[in-house]
Amino acid sequence: MGETDINGVCLQDYRGCIGETNPQDIEEINRIVDGMTLFDDDLMSKVFDRNIEATELLLRIILQRADIHVTEVIGQYDMQSPFVKGREVRLDIKASDSKGNEFDVEVQRDRRGSHNRRARFHTAMVDTRMLKEGQDFKDIKDSYVIFICQHDKFNAGKPVYHIDKLVSETGKRYLDGSHVIFVNGKYKGNDEIGKLMHDFNCRTSKDMYYKPLADGVRHFKETEKGRENMCDAVQKYAKKYADGVAQKSRSADVKALMESMKLSLDQALNALKIEGDERAAITKQLRQ
Repeated sequence: MGETDINGVCLQDYRGCIGETNPQDIEEINRIVDGMTLFDDDLMSKVFDRNIEATELLLRIILQRADIHVTEVIGQYDMQSPFVKGREVRLDIKASDSKGNEFDVEVQRDRRGSHNRRARFHTAMVDTRMLKEGQDFKDIKDSYVIFICQHDKFNAGKPVYHIDKLVSETGKRYLDGSHVIFVNGKYKGNDEIGKLMHDFNCRTSKDMYYKPLADGVRHFKETEKGRENMCDAVQKYAKKYADGVAQKSRSADVKALMESMKLSLDQALNALKIEGDERAAITKQLRQ
């Protein structure tokens, strides 16, 4: 596989889908959609978006609990930082249950995307939105940040890893309602979690165990309306990626000119005749 983004999809594949749609582009887009699994966040987020049945199934299996009743689920949910120039995140799945608990479910193909401190950041972003002004801290509900990794993060062969806080001096758990969980996508046991991970690795619905997941995959990959939706998502991603590559290249040119000629940012932008939206985007990038 060539150069990949955080989801493991070949970016060279996407680059061929940019521009006016022609038969060759359509064939390439369809090839990409054919290869997608639930470990591709574009597909996974669409399958689970507003799909309470599938989300309850997912959470009940991972958490081994039958008492989870999902009230809302949103795919591709953006969370903005409360600080200017602060890091923002896009949750693959944001769900809430009948008790007010919040769930963030992420899929990750490679180890870079499942860094320990990323889980910490996601937890903070979810938690800061759970209390309104004047509410007591004890009123905050539980939050669950779940990373479903295509790899075995801890290389121990376990299906699920629960990250718990402990009081070092007593060895007892420190219960603050915050939960971080990593799921081993390589696990192949003949049990619920093994079958769930099997389904996440499937490219076609006919090979899947769980009907709510199979129905979602079938819709977005095997029906005309759903497939059109997925192909459109691939094209939009391709355009966004190409624009990002172009902007990074122009930003590098501006930075090099500033360093070599000792120019200010505005002087370098003027020298390269960069104006409008492109100028604003490059200015924002170089000032971060």
